[in-house]
Amino acid sequence: MAATEKDLRTCSNVHSYYKSSDCPTCPDCEQARKPESGFLASLSAPARRALEGLGISSIQQLATYMEKEILQLHGMGPASMPKLRAALQEEGLSFRGE
Repeated sequence: MAATEKDLRTCSNVHSYYKSSDCPTCPDCEQARKPESGFLASLSAPARRALEGLGISSIQQLATYMEKEILQLHGMGPASMPKLRAALQEEGLSFRGE
């Protein structure tokens, strides 16, 4: 397997990091904005950004969506769905239509 060439980048907060993809996200900045608690804290950064992009910041907001709508989001993978289902169930909620 060939090694992927990584480019040195610097974000607007002057963090230096290497990336091999076109993704502009600084890992240091992303780690700093990760919630310490709540259902978003259990998700990967891409999954969290996908939900935040829809304006979902609470479990009640998540419950207004169908599971298949959430799965279609860029950054949301099948590994995140059990975490989301468990968080909904913990609050006595479920995805819309379930």
